[in-house]
Amino acid sequence: MTTDPRILRSKEAVLGETYRLLAESGIGGVSIDEVSRRSGVSKTTIYRHWPSRSALLLEACSTMGAPMETPDTGSLRADLTALVGELAEHLRTEHWAAVLPSIVDAAERDPELADLQTRLQEAMMAPFLAVLERAKKRGELPRGARPADVVAGVVGPLFYRRWFSREPLDGAFVKSVVSGVVGLGAGKR
Repeated sequence: MTTDPRILRSKEAVLGETYRLLAESGIGGVSIDEVSRRSGVSKTTIYRHWPSRSALLLEACSTMGAPMETPDTGSLRADLTALVGELAEHLRTEHWAAVLPSIVDAAERDPELADLQTRLQEAMMAPFLAVLERAKKRGELPRGARPADVVAGVVGPLFYRRWFSREPLDGAFVKSVVSGVVGLGAGKR
């Protein structure tokens, strides 16, 4: 059974406007009334497809950004440099860099959004964990090193710069983050 093209267009318009509102004003700025007004889709149609604001937010957020590719250069340093560089680029340019803080904030109070935040975080970190697991098998990580701790040491500085110090997320910083992790024995060969 094929879906009516009008339904697809309406859903696309609603999700697009929801995502734009998220990027402009965070989760608190998204209301069904405003999505309806901006998308031109009636509230009854919106509620037919999404029974609640949370359901609409969940679907709009679940499509945030393209997933990062998992590099496999054979070297922890090169793989991490590629991933950290890509994450830095996303944090400089993508809408989800503006949306993510409001998701984290709302997740503290809304279990559905907490589940969404967990799924987004897992998807974002999966390539890092895959690279670190491969590095562990190659002996590039010390015995007992926890990949999740290494990921925190890699992405934490990027998040800090993006949302707290607001310093540049440039190539020099990417190299220093990777060198810091690799130089501490996480990737010495």
